Amino acid sequence: MANAEKTAAIAEIADRFRESGAAVLTEYRGLTVKQLSELRRSLRGHATYAVVKNTLTERAAKEAGITAFEGQLQGPSAIAFVTGDPVEAAKGLRDFAKANPLLVIKAGVLDGKPMTAEEITKLADLESREVLLAKLAGAMKGSLTKAVYLFAAPLAQTARVVDALRQKVEAEGGAPAAPAAPAAEPAEPAQPADAAAAAEASTDVAEGGDES
Repeated sequence: MANAEKTAAIAEIADRFRESGAAVLTEYRGLTVKQLSELRRSLRGHATYAVVKNTLTERAAKEAGITAFEGQLQGPSAIAFVTGDPVEAAKGLRDFAKANPLLVIKAGVLDGKPMTAEEITKLADLESREVLLAKLAGAMKGSLTKAVYLFAAPLAQTARVVDALRQKVEAEGGAPAAPAAPAAEPAEPAQPADAAAAAEASTDVAEGGDES
């Protein structure tokens, strides 16, 4: 390979390191072309799997500021350049290595930090970003629905709910319950004192939520 070609190849690999959120170095000695194609398909959407030359990759890694592969670039090497979900990419490599022991996961880098083969396996055991977001959304759904209902409800309706709760507490505590405040009608110039106080309290709660 001519010097100009080597320089271009090194620059290309270095750019791929910079553009990837993670990268995993593997040794594929003994794997067939068909098996490598299967691995590439399993990583599709999360990473690209590229066979690399060790000497060029070593120089490209130094150029990109990556130290994770020092001393690891031996034998037939290929790198999974991760541009999607690193957890899903790690799962794909781990699962393929279990079914095809000739694939050896050697080292990796995630957000600029070196990773050992064991750490990559632990990463594969995590839940994907999509699963975590779905669980978070499910956990928040109930409370969010209540909050949306409270802030979207008409002010008079919210005041009636607060007043009814106040009467219930007074009744359970043995104190005589005050008469329920009538609902505020749109044509009336002002709300009854109880309803106005409840409305003000509801407004304070909403404003406190914004500050948090």
